[in-house]
Amino acid sequence: MATMIVRHRVANFEKWKVAFDSMAPVRAKHNWIAAEVLRDAADPNLVTVVNRVRDIDSAKRYGSSPGLREAMDKGGVISPPEIQFLTEVA
Repeated sequence: MATMIVRHRVANFEKWKVAFDSMAPVRAKHNWIAAEVLRDAADPNLVTVVNRVRDIDSAKRYGSSPGLREAMDKGGVISPPEIQFLTEVA
């Protein structure tokens, strides 16, 4: 299992969350296991998503998909995402 952590600023969290939730079927097609959404305590429009995915290659394919770019635009993402890929240690 792998983890992809994404952090970015959005114009409006509620609008972004609707767009994020709409991508659940697309994430499932890219081997997603789970995603946890976190908001910065001081800035609720600074969002961190901790994604659990079966493998990093699937996460990277999802990250470069046109559907994700459209959802990010629709959801009001206003900063380039900071992305980390992590692998689990046994």
